[in-house]
Amino acid sequence: MTMSPLEVVASATATETPRRVRWRSVRKNVSLWLGAAIVFAVLFIAVFAPLISPYSPVKLDYTAILQPPSAAHWLGTDDLGRDILTRIFYGARTSMEVAIGSVALATIVGVPIGLVSGFYRGVVDEWLVMRVVDAIQAFPFLILALVLAAVLGPGIRNVTIAIAVGYLPVFIRTVRAQVMAERQKEYVQAARMVGASDVRLMFRHIFPNTLTPLIVQVTLGVASGIVAEASLSYLGLGAQPPTPSWGSMLHTAQGYMTQAPWMAIVPGIAIAIAVLGFNLLGDGLQIRFDPRKNRA
Repeated sequence: MTMSPLEVVASATATETPRRVRWRSVRKNVSLWLGAAIVFAVLFIAVFAPLISPYSPVKLDYTAILQPPSAAHWLGTDDLGRDILTRIFYGARTSMEVAIGSVALATIVGVPIGLVSGFYRGVVDEWLVMRVVDAIQAFPFLILALVLAAVLGPGIRNVTIAIAVGYLPVFIRTVRAQVMAERQKEYVQAARMVGASDVRLMFRHIFPNTLTPLIVQVTLGVASGIVAEASLSYLGLGAQPPTPSWGSMLHTAQGYMTQAPWMAIVPGIAIAIAVLGFNLLGDGLQIRFDPRKNRA
């Protein structure tokens, strides 16, 4: 007995396991795979920069000043004869150190505050935590980071702290909103009725359900951190010479736009690719975890 096309499709769908359906949706998620590939490449370069770099990132070579891309220097040299490819590799390390470090610091501080604030609510939440968050968010992110970096002084550590402070409201609000949505659900009430403590309710039952938006926010935050670090380094508040940084490389290149345009083009492309990779990864994760967007 032959089956109609609709019956064939229905039969194939019925025999598919949930794991197979999820894997098929992941395979179709181009943003996730492309973003993950770019992020992996950037992290690989940052971690193994000393092993894959052809030259020293700080050693001067006055015989190779402003040389265009060649077999000896694939991406050319800068105004002090330093190999640009090498400095791009080491600049990736600086950018990842600041971007990932600032997001990690904001997560470590912001997640517990958002968790406790959203769980207990009350006067402390409304009139202390949220008013401080509103005050921080009243300033544009880069302006706030610029002011804090100027107050703390230049350097990678201080820039990391400045960017982390600017990120705090985002992580506090993200976790708080998720906790407020979860705390009234039946599984939380059931755990409370069997004697679960507040600490157990927050960290054992509610917190795992905040991880999906939190992971997406972390990836998008790293992308913003790369731009922020480059901006502050461009203004002289980030990594200090001779430490390579994509932002400081752009600052140096602005005086040589006509003689050596590759000095500006290469770090600009590096920033764009790194930011694109983390944004694509964040979008891909959002599609993967959002039931409304995750179509098999």
